Amino acid sequence: MESAASLAPAPPEDDKSKIDPAMQERQRKRQGIQLARKRILQQLEASGNERYTQMLRTSLADLDSQLSKLDS
Repeated sequence: MESAASLAPAPPEDDKSKIDPAMQERQRKRQGIQLARKRILQQLEASGNERYTQMLRTSLADLDSQLSKLDS
């Protein structure tokens, strides 16, 4: 009789090993930019200072530009 361990499916191969290093770097950059963008959006919601809000909007536009460059 076979044991339960031998009947269990093999763990899937690590998908990251199938992706080339350049693609991994792009994904890492995209995740970092998206995280920064999320943080800025949260700060925009809480901001009461107009100058700070404008600075955040400028930063948000820059991050959006970086994301679009990664997509192309």
